Amino acid sequence: MSQTINPVKAELISKKNFWPFLLLTFLFMLWGVAHNMTDTLLAAFKRIMSMTDFQTSWIQLAFYGSYFCLALPAAIFIRKYSYKSGILLGLGLFALGSLLFYPAGMMMSYGFFLLALYVLAGGLSILETAANPYILVIGPPETATQRLNLAQSFNPIGSVIGVFLSKIFILSKLNTAEAIDRTNMAPEALAAIQADELAGVVSTYVGVALFLIVVWFIIRAVKMPVASEETEKDGVISGFKRLFKNKNYVRGVMAQFFYVGAQIGVWSYTIRYVMTELDVMESGASDYYLISLALFAGSRFLFTILMKYFKPAILLAISSLLAILLSFVVIYGSGMVAVIALVLISVCMSLMFPTIYGLAAEGLGNDTKLGGSGLIMAILGGALITAVQGQVSDISGSIHLSYYVPMLCFVVVMYFGLAHYFQKPEKKQVEVV
Repeated sequence: MSQTINPVKAELISKKNFWPFLLLTFLFMLWGVAHNMTDTLLAAFKRIMSMTDFQTSWIQLAFYGSYFCLALPAAIFIRKYSYKSGILLGLGLFALGSLLFYPAGMMMSYGFFLLALYVLAGGLSILETAANPYILVIGPPETATQRLNLAQSFNPIGSVIGVFLSKIFILSKLNTAEAIDRTNMAPEALAAIQADELAGVVSTYVGVALFLIVVWFIIRAVKMPVASEETEKDGVISGFKRLFKNKNYVRGVMAQFFYVGAQIGVWSYTIRYVMTELDVMESGASDYYLISLALFAGSRFLFTILMKYFKPAILLAISSLLAILLSFVVIYGSGMVAVIALVLISVCMSLMFPTIYGLAAEGLGNDTKLGGSGLIMAILGGALITAVQGQVSDISGSIHLSYYVPMLCFVVVMYFGLAHYFQKPEKKQVEVV
């Protein structure tokens, strides 16, 4: 008499790895705080130092440029040592960059602030290069993408916290004097105003640094699981050759580049779009940005649940298609309907980064650490594609038409989702702890 044996469904995370997983998830929230605090610095420095939009754009170039430059060295470091070592190094640089805001404020030097941001973002680059693949390998490979989506769900919660911290401690401290008024001020009076405004920036980042130091010591003291991956003996170059031959991985890096570009572009111009359509000021328009972030956060938890019933690749393709359709409404619509469509794009985007990351990293085995660096370097799309969207807006004279840029990016993401869904199954090499 034959018996039917039901296969045991893979668990999301084992009990022994629960607390380390919780700590790692908390880190995802921390770099969400840093990302959205940086976004508000553009508006802050534009007023404090009477800068042009091009001058303030150096903030994003320093931030995302550091992500690009430090991801590969981070992967080499993690490959030689361990995920935990990479996390501690990343947290340390994150804290150091935040502390550097103090001397930058004392010197009132924009260049020094950019250096501080470069160091801070370098820490985040190392942190993400370590934490994302670490989440994938500390549990069963069958639930790796779902596990990463759950951890990434806390990232937008940090984003909301970052916006509130900036609004309360930085933006609220800005003097109402416009650039033309500051030009006519006596040098001593202007310096006094700028010093007071910069004090809000400095104190906020130094406070974050002190908190990060506490977190650093906690993680240093906690025993973290050791991934069972072994470093390939043939070196980094051979590892990259294998990665470049992996079509799924290459498509994933491209999808990640265009996705991050779409996300930063959609959010960067949300406030301006809402101001145009609803005839409101920045403060009122920013409420819709916060709603977008809140929906982004909540939707990640929703998609994590849906991954119990649907394959991540098909969810990625469907959400991309919906984002494309909503982009059409944003481009050709008007009023509240168009604004609602713009806000709802954040729901579609919520699963994209972790899902692209998880699907692209499938089957990389001992090259997972190295492959993670490419997926983090793809964040450079946030700087380059957003600049393209700005150019489209300037040339066309329409913020609406600029949303063709993220719409085309979502087409690339949808292609990756469909390509992964229909690809021939391959032997997975990802090791588990």
